[in-house]
Amino acid sequence: MHPTQQTTIERIERAAEDVVALTLRGTAGPLAPWEPGAHIDLNLPNWLIRQYSLCGDPADRDVYRVAVRFDPLSRGGSEYIHRFLRQGRTLTVSQPRNNFPLAPAPEYLFLAGGIGITPLLPMLRAATAADRPASLVYAGATAETMPFAGELRSEYGDRVRIVATKQQGRPDLAALAAALGPDALVYCCGPASMLAEAEATFPADRLHAERFQPVAKEYGPATPFEAVCARSGRTVPVPADETLLDALDHAGYPVPSGCREGVCGSCELTVLDGDPDHRDDIGAPTDRIFPCVSRSHSDRLTLNL
Repeated sequence: MHPTQQTTIERIERAAEDVVALTLRGTAGPLAPWEPGAHIDLNLPNWLIRQYSLCGDPADRDVYRVAVRFDPLSRGGSEYIHRFLRQGRTLTVSQPRNNFPLAPAPEYLFLAGGIGITPLLPMLRAATAADRPASLVYAGATAETMPFAGELRSEYGDRVRIVATKQQGRPDLAALAAALGPDALVYCCGPASMLAEAEATFPADRLHAERFQPVAKEYGPATPFEAVCARSGRTVPVPADETLLDALDHAGYPVPSGCREGVCGSCELTVLDGDPDHRDDIGAPTDRIFPCVSRSHSDRLTLNL
């Protein structure tokens, strides 16, 4: 099991239309440290696990802050948070994980779409504190739907450009790219359409993006293989029509998981031997695998289980 922390909901605030911000205070002293781009799992009382980017101040170890947009097509996570969570409730949360770290650079451009602002808030704060040229272009349907817009305007002034797309149209990414310094890095988080446009506009080696949903990809047919659990010596068959995550669970090796789509990283396992077939959107190294989506090129895969 991955280590967890106990928190209490100190505050629930309306951050925008259909968006609430939760302030979570640690119940046993300082919370685990984190860096801009990190996210945590919330273990909700309805047994769901959901991932949210930390959007507070990494220097404040007493609390975490996350923001959650209500999704009418919710699988139960955002709906539960908006309708049933109350101040004072205890929540178990994971240690922070960071699949979207802020790399050193002489200049930054941050591009946010809607709730995609959350991981970029601490990035902008860090870049500003390091006295790096940094700007944020923040797009949303209307000002009322954009969490933290007022906070950003008051704190960063003309470093931030708020774009209400219903009135102003989408930001001109080509113009932004043309004005960018030669060594600047671009960080983008938002809907798939924004990410696709950013990927078509900015050089791949300068663009860092975080996705809400996996990119549709074509893979070869799923084939059966065996997962060897090294610590117990047990071998678990993984049929072609079952994920490695589900096969392990059915065999009595439950692995904590969240998105089940290869984007959150909560189910990460260590590979000791074999050739993983990586199908995630995180970019797992060769000695790691996300069993919710990834499989094996080799007949056997030995795991640190």
